[in-house]
Amino acid sequence: MIVEEQVELSEVFMAHRSQLRWAALKILGNPERAEDVVQDAYLKVSEAAAVFHVKQPVAYLFQMVRNLAIDHHRRISFELNLFEGEDNGLHVPSHIGMPEATVISREHLKLVAKAISELPERTRRAFELHRLEGQTHRAIAAELAISTSLVNILIHEALDHCRAALQST
Repeated sequence: MIVEEQVELSEVFMAHRSQLRWAALKILGNPERAEDVVQDAYLKVSEAAAVFHVKQPVAYLFQMVRNLAIDHHRRISFELNLFEGEDNGLHVPSHIGMPEATVISREHLKLVAKAISELPERTRRAFELHRLEGQTHRAIAAELAISTSLVNILIHEALDHCRAALQST
């Protein structure tokens, strides 16, 4: 009997498909979106018919399409509001990859490399272990046989020296 109900509901759906599409179109205002909603409704009808018997199939189908269309409309409105400002950023010029930005970045890198090479060996090593190798203060302290507070001081000294080198330009 469940199979008969599914066929019956599917037949009612197919008989009223154009009216269901029109109902979705009135809510959404877009034929492609209305078609998507009608297709979603058909999938739900296929599932629902196998679970329970629908006493008023035409009313049930129209209510289902109406609810799906409203949900679809709300989701589209939400997404439009959420991503509304994205287009504004498309017209902002990007300096990444521009020859001038590349030259400036390379010059800054040279200055920082020179500043690091000027540091005392222990300070330079602590800085490299922390910034380049990502080691913790405790691991650096163990490797250099110093306290973690001294590691912190050495890293700050190195950072200050690099900042000073960049600001001198």
